[in-house]
Amino acid sequence: MSVTLRGCLRIMQVCWRQDPRRTLAALLLVLLGAASLPLMALAMRWLTEEVIAGEVATAAAAGGLTALLLITGLTLGHFAHLFYFELAELSVLDLDAEAMAIVNGGPGLEHYDRSEDADRLTVLRQEIPRFNNALQALLNLAGLAVAATLTVVLLAAVNPLLLLLPLLAFPPLFAGRLAERTADRSKTDTAEQSRYALNIFRLTADPESSKELRMSRLGDRMDGLHAQNWEAVSKRLWNGHWKANAVRALGQLVFAAGYVGAILLVVHGAVTGEAGVGDVVLSVVLAAQINTQVSTAVALSQDLQRMAGAFRRLGELRASTGADAAAPAAAAFPERLEHGIDLEGVGFAYPGAGGRRVLDGVDLHLPAGATVAVVGENGAGKSTLVKLLCGLYEPTEGRVLVDGTPLASLGRTEWQRRSSAVYQDYVRFEFPMRTAVGVGDLERMDAPGAVAEAVERAGAAGIAERLDRGLDTDLGKQYADGAVLSGGQWQKVALARGFMPQHPLLLVLDEPTSALDPLAERELFERYAGRASEVARRRGGITLFVTHRFSTVRIADLILVVSEGAVAEAGSHRELLEADGRYARLHRLQSEKYR
Repeated sequence: MSVTLRGCLRIMQVCWRQDPRRTLAALLLVLLGAASLPLMALAMRWLTEEVIAGEVATAAAAGGLTALLLITGLTLGHFAHLFYFELAELSVLDLDAEAMAIVNGGPGLEHYDRSEDADRLTVLRQEIPRFNNALQALLNLAGLAVAATLTVVLLAAVNPLLLLLPLLAFPPLFAGRLAERTADRSKTDTAEQSRYALNIFRLTADPESSKELRMSRLGDRMDGLHAQNWEAVSKRLWNGHWKANAVRALGQLVFAAGYVGAILLVVHGAVTGEAGVGDVVLSVVLAAQINTQVSTAVALSQDLQRMAGAFRRLGELRASTGADAAAPAAAAFPERLEHGIDLEGVGFAYPGAGGRRVLDGVDLHLPAGATVAVVGENGAGKSTLVKLLCGLYEPTEGRVLVDGTPLASLGRTEWQRRSSAVYQDYVRFEFPMRTAVGVGDLERMDAPGAVAEAVERAGAAGIAERLDRGLDTDLGKQYADGAVLSGGQWQKVALARGFMPQHPLLLVLDEPTSALDPLAERELFERYAGRASEVARRRGGITLFVTHRFSTVRIADLILVVSEGAVAEAGSHRELLEADGRYARLHRLQSEKYR
């Protein structure tokens, strides 16, 4: 129950943050509307007694009051809806923003690899849009509390034994809580399979993947997998909901028995002369209202419990990502690298990978001002090494040092602010081209000439020149007149974004030219070598690039050959060829392929 109560408080806090006046207005209208219905039952008793007594004038007044209270009870809730509907929409946006901030709040990516965090995100995507239902449920439950209080007072005036009737509301409420736990557990148990089915749907609906699906004739196969998984998910959810509904029905039966007993008690009192006909009318109407109040409370409590569960998962995700953790006192960050970056005994295993190490026992020195190339076969650990150097993950063992100071002491977030990277799986920001490039350095994106300079460095000036509105042209298919770029053009936009920071201490290009032909790649790396020299001269920055093409790595001061999670060889292009080891063998194989 404490989780649900905390959820209710959180709902009101979220709404109050959006608009206190709308929140108060919605609450007041709901409370007044709820109070009018028990009072209407009291007016009906008055009406009944006056009709029996033959008092026409007072009966008419009682009838008018009954009608007024009925209209009030039926309409005020609709006026309240005008206030809380928009309030709920704003709150959903606020909660979406909060979830995004939590997921992106920490410096690392560890939570993306934990299945329990993926499950939490899957359920949150389903539950946050239901905030409107939860807010409506909370306001209506507040109204029900007022109505129930008035009902209890009126029932006690008829017969103290009728006070037992509201107590019979607790079994349905507890049954509803137990039922929601059962349904919630079924959602958690099916989250992974639901995520798999949704991913299949996204693949079949994505224009980028649709061409491969059609050429491979995978459409029917994907449809079958989607149907198979949703059928399994639906079956488990159905079983969970069936059990939950059985529990709810049992709680309602307990109340129904008490309801029948209460009516018989009042009727007996009227027969024996202990109560009047008006009391019978009052009791029947109030008992009917209690029945409605209980069933409504049970139904509404489900929405509250669901949203409370969403808030609980949001809190668990926050704790897991460390988004609210106080940052440790960071050591003074060097403005210029003098020594470089060292890895000492670094090992790493991804969360949820069963302890299987991707890197193991890596000892490495990257000199300040050096240009470093990383080569190796697929799955050797190159990209993982880059992620550790960027501070996106912390080593499972060992440490990363920047000018002799542990990166953890300097602060990974601060290190990322002084670094720049372009990854193989770059993002296609469907913004105006100026923005798609400028977000690489938010502090400089509006500086005169900054974006144009980065575009020129990346060899993307020709792309901008061919666009209708130059750098102000919208990119992507989500715009009616958006420019559709090729894979190579998108990659140049991503490279320009990586060149936005002026003098990073670490500049990383992870397979930055996979969509370019060898000639374009060579031209880019020549331009890139000049950029690396500038970075090194100004701040001792290290430039590191990962590539499969050996034709470009000779420009590097240091070449690292990564194999099976370790650095197998290190040296210059000439030194590694003379050593006639793994690098020389891979170099010969690729050279023969291009002859």
